[in-house]
Amino acid sequence: MKRRTVLQAGAGLLVGGTVAAAPAAAAAPAADPTDGWTRTSFTYSWQKPWNLDLGDRHGDSGGVHRMWVYSSDEPFEEGSTTDPRTEMRWKNDYSTGGHMWDADVYLPAGTDGASFVQTLRTRRPSGTPATDIMLNVYNAGGGTVRRYDGTVLKSDAYDTWFNVKIAHQASSGTGTIKVYLDDSLVLTVADRGPATRYFKNGVYHHGSGRAEARFRNIAYWTR
Repeated sequence: MKRRTVLQAGAGLLVGGTVAAAPAAAAAPAADPTDGWTRTSFTYSWQKPWNLDLGDRHGDSGGVHRMWVYSSDEPFEEGSTTDPRTEMRWKNDYSTGGHMWDADVYLPAGTDGASFVQTLRTRRPSGTPATDIMLNVYNAGGGTVRRYDGTVLKSDAYDTWFNVKIAHQASSGTGTIKVYLDDSLVLTVADRGPATRYFKNGVYHHGSGRAEARFRNIAYWTR
């Protein structure tokens, strides 16, 4: 009687009387954060020192928006007590559903204590916070990106392009915010409760001296 060698899938190969290990299965590629989302058009208005022209604090060349401001600049409205800023105020307000801000970001060295993207809660219950999230950059560790002034999300952020995505699944109760840097999930937090909100990006300066941020490939996703 002839002997048969039966090899089960994944059990290896018979080589010269020795069973060789089967090659490891290739790891599945990581899911793109935008899988299942739809790219959506968006509009925006500008907020900049009220007594200056936009061109005094903004440049647009080759698809790159460059925004800067000085700590001595006026706020965006005469009589406001807020810090100076040059920002895109997105006009796609939302209260429920999935909404994602997406852009490549460049933060020049020396920018310290400035917010470069945030989610504003424009209509919200009295006594609740004005923002769901702010990403700030500080002059430490080669440029440190933090959630507000706390959780460190990235170091060595100065003078290099990196992608940022903020995905907000908003609801009538408490929603969820996820932050991706270069398509890797770095933060998952709850939002601050029901509100109507919108995205802003640019440079909202809480520090001293000059602050700048640059943006390209800006996109809006919904689901």
